[in-house]
Amino acid sequence: MGEVIRQARVLQRRSQRDVAAALGYHQSKVSRLESGRGTEDVRVLREIAQVLEIPPRRLGLAATSDANPAEPGTEDMHRRTFLAASVAALATPPSSSAIHHDLIQVLLPGTSPAATGQALGLDELRDRARAVRRMFYMCDYAELEQTLPGLIADLRQVAGGSAGSAEASGLLATAYQTSVSLLLKRADQGNAWLAAGRAMAEAERSGDPVVLAASVRVHAHVLVREKHTALAVTMVRHTADQLTGSYDQRSPRYLAAVGLLLLRGATAASRNGDRGTTQEFLTEAKEVARYVSFDRPDAWANFSPTNVALHEISAAVSFGDAGVALEAARPLMRRHIPVPERRAALWVETARAYSQRGRLAEGYQALRIAESCAAQDIRRPAVRELVADMAARDRRRALPELHHFSRRLGVPA
Repeated sequence: MGEVIRQARVLQRRSQRDVAAALGYHQSKVSRLESGRGTEDVRVLREIAQVLEIPPRRLGLAATSDANPAEPGTEDMHRRTFLAASVAALATPPSSSAIHHDLIQVLLPGTSPAATGQALGLDELRDRARAVRRMFYMCDYAELEQTLPGLIADLRQVAGGSAGSAEASGLLATAYQTSVSLLLKRADQGNAWLAAGRAMAEAERSGDPVVLAASVRVHAHVLVREKHTALAVTMVRHTADQLTGSYDQRSPRYLAAVGLLLLRGATAASRNGDRGTTQEFLTEAKEVARYVSFDRPDAWANFSPTNVALHEISAAVSFGDAGVALEAARPLMRRHIPVPERRAALWVETARAYSQRGRLAEGYQALRIAESCAAQDIRRPAVRELVADMAARDRRRALPELHHFSRRLGVPA
């Protein structure tokens, strides 16, 4: 909104002082508005929209006339919808594809996406929900991004009915959770927030504690990405305390959800620099892994002792313990990991550890192995940043293949 205000002022060739005088404010007030501060005051936004001749909807305001002012509830609804869309737009790369746009459209509040017309029976919807989870674990992100919008639209249609709506809400929550994971892979935190909120709402509607735990997990994942690590730890700990215990009496699906939640807590704690809490979460996750092992691409949730070990490696890298990470990674290098997304994660974390130790050649080889496991995964922004950093540190260009790799990924140092 600040940028909309600034552009309108510049197009009219007016100074901040001039606009402030017309509003009866100090120049600093206009400066704050253009930087995005103070834009929660609807009255001020209406005044500046009138002075700069900005269409109200461009500032998230309901269109009104003097004779028909907006109702407060209507105004609030427009503001919430606009703000949610704005947060998403700020985080979405300018070159977003039409397919990416379709996914975002089914996440925005108030939208009514068109259903695909495919079968809407719960059995068919379950199969389709499993299929999108498999696409994620197989790192087929392009196909996943194309498939999710139609599935979400169909699930929303069924969840809005009466029969089977609770289970449909659970499936819809799972589809939103997958959207969060995909959007974070794309480094699109803004839209990931939207998907996480949708996932939480549908999980609560379903009444299924397993689905709710999974939604809390992806919500914590977004918090970690936004560097709210302490809050993520608190959220995971609070939820896990209500779900842990009596593991020998729980279903595998329940245990997998709890295990993945604990691993997310370990990631959050390690990013927060808290070794003690990280170890607590990992120890609990190991205990859960004694009773369940989902280690295949078509599993509802990919949790197993292997996944716990991968998170131990990732935590060691976060703490800068590259030697510990490499030592922990060696046994996994010789183990068959059925899920491509997890295989790629192993080699990417190994590359990070090698990079921390200045062993760029070995880090490059690890990245090439990761690419052979999951070509699309290696092109996500976080990995591309790692490649660019490694190439920048090779100042003498002793590794021309690393620089070629960096250029091929579109991130020359």
